[in-house]
Amino acid sequence: MANGKATLAGGTLIEIENCYIDVPNFQKIKMKALPELSDSKSASYNDESIMGRAFPLKTYSHSENRAISMTVHFYTIQEKDKDENLRAMRALESAVYPREQNGMPFVPPVVCKIKCGKLLADEDLCVVLKSYSVKFPTDVVWDTTTYLPYKFDVETTWEVVYKSTDLPGQKKILQSGG
Repeated sequence: MANGKATLAGGTLIEIENCYIDVPNFQKIKMKALPELSDSKSASYNDESIMGRAFPLKTYSHSENRAISMTVHFYTIQEKDKDENLRAMRALESAVYPREQNGMPFVPPVVCKIKCGKLLADEDLCVVLKSYSVKFPTDVVWDTTTYLPYKFDVETTWEVVYKSTDLPGQKKILQSGG
């Protein structure tokens, strides 16, 4: 989308290149509107009291999880968008539920991948979905069969996960963001 246009001549939304959520067992959910993003991480420090010192010494304990909040906007422009939006919403919802595998009822939920240009990292980020919230507004047109509004949002909160051999440090974040 080098030209910066959001729609084609007939009003069809253009998929944004390199901005998607990849939920296993489902095709990539490609963004047609830039999602609202926030990215946060914090470090924990302990106070170490030292006799005769006015203030305690700070010692690094550990880093907290990197959390990414993403509000995904869904629009119905063409008839096919209704089914695609409903399936994408259900795919996102499924990512917080345990998987079923070989008769085992409680296999952890899937690990997804997210990307939005270079805002979060140069490459895909492996993430787990911690929570989702769907808002179905009543002030927009809605489909009389499914009751799905022609515009709705899904708010998601993700935590980034890494293989223990691939944990990032400051150098890796400075170079590629992830």
